[in-house]
Amino acid sequence: MEHFTAAFTNFANFRDRASRTQYWMFFLFYMIICVVLMVIEAVIGLPVLSALFTLVMLIPSLAYGARRLHDAGFSGWWQLLMLIPLIGLIAVLVMLALPSKGEAQERFKPQPA
Repeated sequence: MEHFTAAFTNFANFRDRASRTQYWMFFLFYMIICVVLMVIEAVIGLPVLSALFTLVMLIPSLAYGARRLHDAGFSGWWQLLMLIPLIGLIAVLVMLALPSKGEAQERFKPQPA
């Protein structure tokens, strides 16, 4: 849960690095919260909660994705590939899953402890 709450304290930081564990734990909690909100929406019949949550989490999600791509040795702008249906999503997921690169330390700030 600390990785998810760290997204709010570091929500506008697009320059640092994020390890695979940090990013995927954030993503896991993000998906769990989305599913819970969708179930609540289905029960009460008000389809607004998950949309508001997604809107609130837009900037922190993009920042975390950019930091993860930096750790893998890519620019954060590669997230724009997700605008291409299916192929772009697969390409970005592969980049996000790649291990950390040593040369990323030269281009971006050191990885947090």
